[in-house]
Amino acid sequence: MERTLSIIKPDGVKRGLIGEVVKRFEAAGIKIAAMKMLHLSKEQARAFYAVHKERPFYESLTDFMSSGPIVVMVLEAENVIRKNRDLMGATNYKDAAPGTIRRDFASDIEKNVVHGSDAPETASTEIAFFFNSLEICG
Repeated sequence: MERTLSIIKPDGVKRGLIGEVVKRFEAAGIKIAAMKMLHLSKEQARAFYAVHKERPFYESLTDFMSSGPIVVMVLEAENVIRKNRDLMGATNYKDAAPGTIRRDFASDIEKNVVHGSDAPETASTEIAFFFNSLEICG
């Protein structure tokens, strides 16, 4: 069983898409092993996205991710990283396949509703950023 981190970004929370995103995960056979809502400070957003510190979009990304509440989840299933990335769709919603979360709900490349870990190592680090072992069921 594999685990990954998923985030419903501030735009998804503000637009009332939490239930829709969770519904899509559950319909795909993905178990939610942990979930909570929180509001990142700018410093916390910078720490989480530190890997992108040198990228031109870092400041706008961290501004956006600290602009409102987010929902963080630990997802669990066989090949869940790939399943989640397939459900999310391409980062640029214009390139995402029809029926994916980003294609259906994103409004721009940054406000693309969801984040998901891209590899097992990233998933492990990202999960540990938000959750301790007592908070994860499964």
